[in-house]
Amino acid sequence: MIALLASLAIAAPAPPPASGPTVLVVVGAPGTKEYGARFSGWADRWKALATRAGGRPVVVGLDAAGSTDDRQRLAEAVAREAAGPSPLWLVVIGHGTFDGRTAKLNLRGPDVSADELAVWLKAVHRPLVVIDAASASGPFVKALSAPGRVVITANRSGHEQNATRLGGLVLDALTDPHADLDKDGETSLLEAFLVASKRVEAAFSEAGLLATEHALLDDNGDGIGTAASVYRGLHPTGVPEGAVPDGRRAHQMRLLPSEPERAMPEDLRRRRDQLELEVLRLRDGRAKLSEDEYYRRLDPLALELARLYRKAERR
Repeated sequence: MIALLASLAIAAPAPPPASGPTVLVVVGAPGTKEYGARFSGWADRWKALATRAGGRPVVVGLDAAGSTDDRQRLAEAVAREAAGPSPLWLVVIGHGTFDGRTAKLNLRGPDVSADELAVWLKAVHRPLVVIDAASASGPFVKALSAPGRVVITANRSGHEQNATRLGGLVLDALTDPHADLDKDGETSLLEAFLVASKRVEAAFSEAGLLATEHALLDDNGDGIGTAASVYRGLHPTGVPEGAVPDGRRAHQMRLLPSEPERAMPEDLRRRRDQLELEVLRLRDGRAKLSEDEYYRRLDPLALELARLYRKAERR
């Protein structure tokens, strides 16, 4: 129904977005020249992607050493970017460690733990995406999870400590038309996560190696995360009755929106996203409702969505 309503909107010439996303890229200590080249290459690609999206890239970890270390620079960057109308994408690239209790990202100078980063991110009052492509990143899911926030980690636990592939493959998927699984003209973060995860699995299989990374996505705020392997299409299987499945908010996040999406004003987009989630929650509980009650609740949501798209056309 949502897709049908969206298709009724007449696409006007798309103006450039008034304020695109901020992409804050954190590059950890490389350890070797090989990883240094890989990490800086990924950072450059994120910068280019942010610019292409009409946003603003911010990079911590590649500039020359100064009077402050990278840990302090990261804390200051998060504080500066805490407010804004557009989403903040925090992308973490590097190596991590886990001692059985605390997971950390290795930085030049003092490291930063998952719990410390969680404290800093409490000040962020804008849509937030965290993509932690570092090794040993699994514990960051529980630490950083919050309502309305999307968290992706390359690993499902802190014990997966080998260098990861996910960072580069997510970048590939975000710009790959074949990653647009629902064929709506844009690749969402959920779609990029699913495609990149499958490509990670394929890379290990083709090399005849046991997989040492298993990515997780959390966007329902429960701090658990869901693996790509349980999805059928864009929907996870085995979701307990009454639980909100992971992936819905991630499917609303995209760096390179379609032309109609770019043309929609930010305030209408936020309300549209809220209405879509309400429709999905209503659909989840349909089995407990009579047909009349289900449609009684659905009709006002559908009508508001239709009015919203008409309003977007007039603007």
